[in-house]
Amino acid sequence: MSAYIIAEVEVTDPGTFEEYRKLVPSTIEAFGGRYVARGGAVGGLEGNWHPKRIVIIEFDDMERARAWQGSELYAPVKAMREASSNTRMIVVEGV
Repeated sequence: MSAYIIAEVEVTDPGTFEEYRKLVPSTIEAFGGRYVARGGAVGGLEGNWHPKRIVIIEFDDMERARAWQGSELYAPVKAMREASSNTRMIVVEGV
């Protein structure tokens, strides 16, 4: 069953975050993942949630999603994201 990583990202250091954006796709692809949404326009529909940037990444299953997020390959790139943004991230199984 597919799994989706959904992240709300607030960029605090645009220069470092831009380097992260260049490096992260190859780490995702190495685990069979693909972007569904990556920082496009966001508009509120209900409630009081108004994120500026949303990223959705699809993986074959929950195991692959968690493997990517905790991998040694992603670790140095992840550190760049952590240093250049505030992020809230979840993983959810598809239907």
